[in-house]
Amino acid sequence: MPVARTVTPDGDVILLVSGESAAARAAAHAQDDDLTAVIEITDVAPVSVPHRIRGRAWLAGWLTPVRGDDRPVCAALLAERRPVGELLGLGESLDSPADLLRGGGRPAWMMLRLEVGEISVDDLWGAEQVDPDDLAAAEPDPVSPHEAELLQHLHAAHGDRIGELCGLLGAREARGMSAVPLSLDRLGLRVRFSGGAAGSFDARFDFPEPVADICGLRRAMRTLFAAASH
Repeated sequence: MPVARTVTPDGDVILLVSGESAAARAAAHAQDDDLTAVIEITDVAPVSVPHRIRGRAWLAGWLTPVRGDDRPVCAALLAERRPVGELLGLGESLDSPADLLRGGGRPAWMMLRLEVGEISVDDLWGAEQVDPDDLAAAEPDPVSPHEAELLQHLHAAHGDRIGELCGLLGAREARGMSAVPLSLDRLGLRVRFSGGAAGSFDARFDFPEPVADICGLRRAMRTLFAAASH
Protein backbone atom coordinates (compact mmCIF):
# COMPACT_ATOMS: atom_id res chain seq x y z
CA MET A 1 0.00 0.00 0.00
CA PRO A 2 1.41 3.41 -0.90
CA VAL A 3 1.70 5.91 1.93
CA ALA A 4 0.41 8.62 -0.41
CA ARG A 5 -0.32 9.21 -4.05
CA THR A 6 -1.01 12.12 -6.36
CA VAL A 7 -1.43 12.82 -10.06
CA THR A 8 0.91 15.07 -12.03
CA PRO A 9 -0.33 17.63 -14.57
CA ASP A 10 0.71 15.13 -17.26
CA GLY A 11 -1.48 12.39 -15.80
CA ASP A 12 1.26 10.25 -14.24
CA VAL A 13 0.53 8.78 -10.81
CA ILE A 14 3.22 9.44 -8.19
CA LEU A 15 3.34 6.93 -5.34
CA LEU A 16 5.23 7.19 -2.06
CA VAL A 17 6.10 3.67 -0.84
CA SER A 18 8.35 2.12 1.75
CA GLY A 19 11.88 1.50 0.49
CA GLU A 20 11.50 -2.08 1.72
CA SER A 21 8.33 -2.74 -0.26
CA ALA A 22 8.18 -5.22 -3.12
CA ALA A 23 7.21 -2.44 -5.52
CA ALA A 24 10.26 -0.35 -4.57
CA ARG A 25 12.64 -3.30 -4.93
CA ALA A 26 11.20 -4.29 -8.30
CA ALA A 27 11.30 -0.74 -9.64
CA ALA A 28 14.89 -0.23 -8.45
CA HIS A 29 16.07 -3.16 -10.60
CA ALA A 30 13.86 -2.50 -13.62
CA GLN A 31 15.41 -1.42 -16.90
CA ASP A 32 13.81 1.67 -18.45
CA ASP A 33 10.06 1.04 -18.84
CA ASP A 34 9.97 -2.75 -18.73
CA LEU A 35 8.13 -3.04 -15.39
CA THR A 36 4.37 -3.12 -15.88
CA ALA A 37 2.05 -2.62 -12.93
CA VAL A 38 -1.62 -2.18 -12.08
CA ILE A 39 -3.04 0.01 -9.32
CA GLU A 40 -6.41 -1.15 -8.01
CA ILE A 41 -8.43 1.42 -6.07
CA THR A 42 -11.50 0.38 -4.08
CA ASP A 43 -13.96 3.04 -2.99
CA VAL A 44 -15.87 2.06 0.18
CA ALA A 45 -18.79 4.09 1.50
CA PRO A 46 -17.92 5.80 4.83
CA VAL A 47 -21.34 4.95 6.28
CA SER A 48 -22.88 1.61 7.21
CA VAL A 49 -25.02 0.57 4.26
CA PRO A 50 -25.69 -2.69 2.39
CA HIS A 51 -23.14 -3.28 -0.40
CA ARG A 52 -20.67 -0.66 0.80
CA ILE A 53 -18.25 -0.89 -2.14
CA ARG A 54 -19.16 2.07 -4.32
CA GLY A 55 -16.68 1.38 -7.08
CA ARG A 56 -13.32 0.10 -8.25
CA ALA A 57 -10.78 1.53 -10.63
CA TRP A 58 -7.77 -0.06 -12.32
CA LEU A 59 -4.86 1.99 -13.64
CA ALA A 60 -2.34 0.01 -15.71
CA GLY A 61 0.98 1.26 -17.00
CA TRP A 62 4.73 1.30 -16.55
CA LEU A 63 6.39 1.75 -13.15
CA THR A 64 9.73 3.52 -12.67
CA PRO A 65 11.50 5.26 -9.78
CA VAL A 66 11.33 9.04 -9.73
CA ARG A 67 14.88 10.20 -10.41
CA GLY A 68 17.01 13.31 -10.74
CA ASP A 69 15.45 16.74 -10.92
CA ASP A 70 11.97 15.24 -10.88
CA ARG A 71 12.39 14.11 -7.28
CA PRO A 72 11.93 17.46 -5.46
CA VAL A 73 9.12 18.42 -7.87
CA CYS A 74 7.19 15.21 -7.25
CA ALA A 75 7.89 15.33 -3.52
CA ALA A 76 6.41 18.81 -3.40
CA LEU A 77 3.28 17.56 -5.19
CA LEU A 78 2.88 14.83 -2.59
CA ALA A 79 3.51 17.23 0.29
CA GLU A 80 0.69 19.49 -0.94
CA ARG A 81 -1.82 16.77 -0.08
CA ARG A 82 -0.71 16.41 3.57
CA PRO A 83 1.95 18.03 5.78
CA VAL A 84 5.17 16.10 5.30
CA GLY A 85 5.62 15.30 9.00
CA GLU A 86 2.06 14.01 9.30
CA LEU A 87 2.47 12.03 6.10
CA LEU A 88 5.36 10.04 7.47
CA GLY A 89 4.09 9.87 11.04
CA LEU A 90 7.28 11.46 12.31
CA GLY A 91 5.63 14.19 14.36
CA GLU A 92 8.28 16.65 13.27
CA SER A 93 8.94 18.92 10.33
CA LEU A 94 11.38 17.99 7.61
CA ASP A 95 13.75 20.53 6.12
CA SER A 96 12.46 19.98 2.57
CA PRO A 97 10.29 17.59 0.57
CA ALA A 98 13.47 15.94 -0.69
CA ASP A 99 14.10 14.67 2.85
CA LEU A 100 11.42 12.08 2.15
CA LEU A 101 14.05 10.21 0.17
CA ARG A 102 16.95 10.23 2.61
CA GLY A 103 17.88 7.32 4.80
CA GLY A 104 20.80 5.07 5.70
CA GLY A 105 21.47 2.31 3.15
CA ARG A 106 18.24 1.52 1.35
CA PRO A 107 15.99 4.63 1.19
CA ALA A 108 13.37 4.70 3.92
CA TRP A 109 10.90 5.93 1.31
CA MET A 110 10.85 5.75 -2.46
CA MET A 111 8.79 7.69 -4.95
CA LEU A 112 7.55 5.73 -7.94
CA ARG A 113 5.95 6.98 -11.13
CA LEU A 114 3.22 5.06 -12.94
CA GLU A 115 2.94 6.20 -16.54
CA VAL A 116 -0.70 5.35 -17.13
CA GLY A 117 -1.63 3.54 -20.33
CA GLU A 118 -5.09 2.17 -19.56
CA ILE A 119 -7.83 3.02 -17.06
CA SER A 120 -11.06 1.16 -16.35
CA VAL A 121 -13.71 2.11 -13.82
CA ASP A 122 -16.69 0.18 -12.44
CA ASP A 123 -18.69 2.35 -10.06
CA LEU A 124 -22.17 3.69 -9.25
CA TRP A 125 -22.41 5.25 -12.70
CA GLY A 126 -21.50 2.05 -14.59
CA ALA A 127 -18.44 0.39 -16.11
CA GLU A 128 -16.32 2.14 -18.71
CA GLN A 129 -12.84 2.78 -20.03
CA VAL A 130 -11.29 6.16 -19.27
CA ASP A 131 -8.82 7.93 -21.51
CA PRO A 132 -5.57 8.70 -19.63
CA ASP A 133 -5.73 12.23 -21.06
CA ASP A 134 -9.03 12.71 -19.21
CA LEU A 135 -7.28 11.78 -15.96
CA ALA A 136 -4.62 14.39 -16.65
CA ALA A 137 -7.23 17.05 -17.39
CA ALA A 138 -9.53 16.23 -14.44
CA GLU A 139 -9.87 18.66 -11.54
CA PRO A 140 -10.43 17.37 -7.97
CA ASP A 141 -14.01 17.61 -6.77
CA PRO A 142 -14.12 20.35 -4.06
CA VAL A 143 -16.47 18.20 -1.94
CA SER A 144 -14.22 15.13 -1.98
CA PRO A 145 -11.96 16.04 1.00
CA HIS A 146 -15.04 16.54 3.19
CA GLU A 147 -17.32 13.80 1.83
CA ALA A 148 -16.74 11.13 4.48
CA GLU A 149 -17.32 13.52 7.40
CA LEU A 150 -20.38 15.08 5.74
CA LEU A 151 -22.02 11.73 4.93
CA GLN A 152 -21.47 10.50 8.48
CA HIS A 153 -22.95 13.73 9.86
CA LEU A 154 -25.98 13.55 7.56
CA HIS A 155 -26.58 9.94 8.52
CA ALA A 156 -26.21 10.47 12.28
CA ALA A 157 -27.82 13.87 12.74
CA HIS A 158 -30.18 14.33 9.80
CA GLY A 159 -31.45 10.84 9.04
CA ASP A 160 -35.05 12.10 9.13
CA ARG A 161 -34.31 14.74 6.50
CA ILE A 162 -32.63 12.15 4.30
CA GLY A 163 -35.72 9.97 4.61
CA GLU A 164 -37.93 12.86 3.52
CA LEU A 165 -36.17 12.90 0.17
CA CYS A 166 -38.35 9.96 -0.85
CA GLY A 167 -41.04 12.57 -1.51
CA LEU A 168 -39.08 13.73 -4.55
CA LEU A 169 -39.19 10.32 -6.22
CA GLY A 170 -42.61 10.74 -7.77
CA ALA A 171 -44.41 7.46 -8.34
CA ARG A 172 -41.62 5.36 -6.86
CA GLU A 173 -42.73 4.28 -3.40
CA ALA A 174 -39.96 4.50 -0.82
CA ARG A 175 -41.86 5.53 2.28
CA GLY A 176 -41.07 3.35 5.26
CA MET A 177 -37.73 2.26 3.80
CA SER A 178 -34.45 3.11 5.48
CA ALA A 179 -32.55 5.88 3.71
CA VAL A 180 -28.77 6.23 3.98
CA PRO A 181 -26.69 8.90 2.21
CA LEU A 182 -24.29 6.97 0.01
CA SER A 183 -22.23 9.51 -1.89
CA LEU A 184 -21.88 13.26 -2.15
CA ASP A 185 -20.12 15.37 -4.76
CA ARG A 186 -20.31 18.79 -6.37
CA LEU A 187 -23.19 17.66 -8.58
CA GLY A 188 -25.53 16.07 -6.04
CA LEU A 189 -26.37 13.50 -3.38
CA ARG A 190 -26.99 9.77 -3.82
CA VAL A 191 -29.16 7.94 -1.28
CA ARG A 192 -29.62 4.20 -0.87
CA PHE A 193 -33.15 3.12 0.08
CA SER A 194 -33.54 -0.40 1.48
CA GLY A 195 -35.88 -2.56 3.53
CA GLY A 196 -38.91 -2.46 1.28
CA ALA A 197 -40.68 -5.10 -0.76
CA ALA A 198 -38.64 -4.13 -3.81
CA GLY A 199 -35.34 -4.74 -2.01
CA SER A 200 -33.03 -1.77 -2.31
CA PHE A 201 -32.27 0.91 -4.86
CA ASP A 202 -30.25 4.10 -5.22
CA ALA A 203 -31.71 7.50 -5.99
CA ARG A 204 -29.67 10.43 -7.22
CA PHE A 205 -30.69 13.97 -6.22
CA ASP A 206 -28.95 16.52 -8.42
CA PHE A 207 -28.22 20.06 -7.28
CA PRO A 208 -29.54 22.95 -9.42
CA GLU A 209 -25.94 23.72 -10.36
CA PRO A 210 -22.48 22.37 -9.45
CA VAL A 211 -21.19 23.64 -6.12
CA ALA A 212 -17.75 25.22 -5.88
CA ASP A 213 -17.16 25.08 -2.12
CA ILE A 214 -18.66 24.09 1.22
CA CYS A 215 -20.75 27.27 1.44
CA GLY A 216 -22.31 26.44 -1.91
CA LEU A 217 -22.89 22.89 -0.75
CA ARG A 218 -24.78 24.08 2.35
CA ARG A 219 -27.06 26.21 0.18
CA ALA A 220 -27.65 23.33 -2.22
CA MET A 221 -28.51 20.94 0.60
CA ARG A 222 -30.94 23.43 2.16
CA THR A 223 -32.64 23.83 -1.21
CA LEU A 224 -32.87 20.07 -1.61
CA PHE A 225 -34.37 19.52 1.86
CA ALA A 226 -36.81 22.41 1.37
CA ALA A 227 -38.05 20.88 -1.88
CA ALA A 228 -38.56 17.52 -0.14
CA SER A 229 -40.48 19.04 2.78
CA HIS A 230 -42.89 20.75 0.39
